[in-house]
Amino acid sequence: MLRLRPIGLMAIGHACVDVYQGAVPALVPFLVTERGLGYVAVSGITLAATLLSSVVQPVFGVLTDRRPLAWLIPISMTTAGLGIALVGVGDAYLLSWLAAALSGLGVAAYHPEAARMARAVSGGSHVGMSWFSVGGNVGFALAPVLVTPIIAAGGLGLTPVLVVPALVGALVTSLAVRTRPTSAVLERERVGRDDWPSFLRLSAIMVCRSIVFVGLGTFIALYAGERVGGGTTTGGAALFVLFAAGAFGTLLGGRFATRYGRVRTMRTSYAVAVPAIAGLVFVPGPAFFAFLTVTAIAMSIPFSLHVTLGQDFLPGRVGTAGGMTLGLAVSIGGVATPILATIAEHSSLRLALSTLIALALAGSLIGYALDEPAAE
Repeated sequence: MLRLRPIGLMAIGHACVDVYQGAVPALVPFLVTERGLGYVAVSGITLAATLLSSVVQPVFGVLTDRRPLAWLIPISMTTAGLGIALVGVGDAYLLSWLAAALSGLGVAAYHPEAARMARAVSGGSHVGMSWFSVGGNVGFALAPVLVTPIIAAGGLGLTPVLVVPALVGALVTSLAVRTRPTSAVLERERVGRDDWPSFLRLSAIMVCRSIVFVGLGTFIALYAGERVGGGTTTGGAALFVLFAAGAFGTLLGGRFATRYGRVRTMRTSYAVAVPAIAGLVFVPGPAFFAFLTVTAIAMSIPFSLHVTLGQDFLPGRVGTAGGMTLGLAVSIGGVATPILATIAEHSSLRLALSTLIALALAGSLIGYALDEPAAE
């Protein structure tokens, strides 16, 4: 039971920081309606929040492999919240872009050291890491619940209120850091040879998954309004379903991996996602939300498994592996959103989202080039 307390605190902190990854897509409909931005312009905001994170995240991973940086966790969370708080301040597009980039920097700094500490306090178990990972999914799910009613009530000028989760998360995580001040020591006790070829194949799978999930997160609110009606309210509901079902899928991932193995679970989940995304894009009517639920679950089951697989493939660089699997692999999908936006503006949002089907299929097929890491 003693282990559950720090991993629980870490999961709460992860939820608080990933609110700010979910806040970006939740703000998209308001940026469109209030500021008149087009698909490409709003995808630029998403890109700002993800590109800087993608570039600097490996740097933070290398730093945390050299020495413990537990103090960085609450500071990075506060930075992520401050960035989103400033997105709606003023009407200048450049300032909003820079604020989103600041938030992305905070997210990038958080994940490598947080993943290291979470692995230590969970004893390296799949289920324990799934609880930490699901904290991030919960944060994504809560983002539209927090953002949509606040911004709908007072407009983008109320974004400073959104800094509150970051302050709460920083406080909670500070308690976890004090509770387990030597958590990084457990990581340094791992030995083994780094398997870079397998890690790179896993990275390719994570990139496919990231493009699908970030693409859906960026445009599903707008697509839901087109398919179901109801404007920003329906869009917020669609985002909640995407992220809440994703949280449920992440918890299932730890259980399935324990019973069936991580690689097998990963391959099967991405295969299930292929027809689910096709139904989401092409089947009309209320079935939209059913297909969205299945898609979110299938795409999220492998999420925590990516983390433990990456750390087992790179046992000598668990900080780098954690940063790549929890942070970079999530944020890099934002780099592809302008491509999806361009397709949407020159044809239709349906055609843009249909390209995600092939990426889910690729994730499943690449999985057949991976083997389960040997037991220690």
